[in-house]
Amino acid sequence: MHFAVQSLDHLVLTVADIAVTADFYSRVLGMEAQRFTVADGTQRWALAFGSQKINLHQAGAEFDPKAVCPTRGSADLCFLTAQDVSAWQDHLAQHGVTIVEGPVRRTGATGPILSLYVRDPDGNLIEIATPITG
Repeated sequence: MHFAVQSLDHLVLTVADIAVTADFYSRVLGMEAQRFTVADGTQRWALAFGSQKINLHQAGAEFDPKAVCPTRGSADLCFLTAQDVSAWQDHLAQHGVTIVEGPVRRTGATGPILSLYVRDPDGNLIEIATPITG
């Protein structure tokens, strides 16, 4: 029998302010901020998009078990989109989000992509990419 993981269910971001992070990812990236209840009855926050989610941990009050060094601003994430990069440039400008780099051609998990790079409120590097076809 061959053992292999199949897909990413969720990841965790350690953040300085959950409300600020939820606002950025909802307003700028179109994710849905969701409060959810875990098995022990406590409530937590996540950002849902597609069939994935990003769980949010408050810096200094992370849930166990956690990464050895949970640190805000240490993530480098790439999100795929169906919208054209030029439309994203306008959208980001309307929200006062500075483009760090791009548009630039890169190679994603499934092939060539055209990417823009921005930073979230914690300094995480966020890549917004559209697949290049043809």
